[in-house]
Amino acid sequence: MKKINFQPRFLQILYLIIFSIIFFFVIYIPILVKGPVQLTEKMILKEEAIEGSLLCILFIMSILILNLYKHEIDKHKELINKISTEKMKVEDRLFNSEQYIGITNIQIQEIKYIFNSIDKFPETKDDLKRACNFFGERVIGIVNSNWVLFRIIDSNTQRTLCEHFVTRQEFSCSYPHVSNKMVIEKQPILPFIYVNSNPKNLNILISCIMPIDKISNDQHIFVQAIINEIAKLFVILNALYYKKRNKIFIEDFPDKK
Repeated sequence: MKKINFQPRFLQILYLIIFSIIFFFVIYIPILVKGPVQLTEKMILKEEAIEGSLLCILFIMSILILNLYKHEIDKHKELINKISTEKMKVEDRLFNSEQYIGITNIQIQEIKYIFNSIDKFPETKDDLKRACNFFGERVIGIVNSNWVLFRIIDSNTQRTLCEHFVTRQEFSCSYPHVSNKMVIEKQPILPFIYVNSNPKNLNILISCIMPIDKISNDQHIFVQAIINEIAKLFVILNALYYKKRNKIFIEDFPDKK
């Protein structure tokens, strides 16, 4: 930020001093100039001409000084306005930074709460349902949606293996109908948006479907982290059932399309 070294107050004092000196000479010129002045043998300046010339010079000097003073004042006013504008911009950036830091801190606390709340792996379908309900409430709070649908899809057959529908408290709506094929092919499904899990080495896809127009990049990352966690819980639950019953857990789910 540019520093002001020459204050308008100083300019005012300087102008008054110079103007006082000029005024002094204007008053005392008739006393100082006595008689004509002979420049050459043929060129003689009369007293009135000398006084008039000096007064004219002093008058021109006063105008020039006044213009210089106004110019400096205008320059400093422009500089002050520029500094005020820069100050407002800095304050806005600082305010936005404080807001972003506050939101980030809240998100960090929310992340800690979410991923520290699951203190054991699911052993039954009800355990997985409770986990999905917990994660669904978190997603609703993050993206400000009225409901969220978690759907686990077999990527090979495009069958729905499991799904869980979560709504806000005291909010009711009809069950959303979303094509598994369009979700797998990542086609737009208006008026909904969805976020898919991103592990490449699984034959299942977990999708989080929401009735909103758009979400921010941070919200997208947050939701994707949640559905990736659901994918891990689902795989672990299948592994436990396979170990105990020697069959894949997904066979217990009804065939949905």
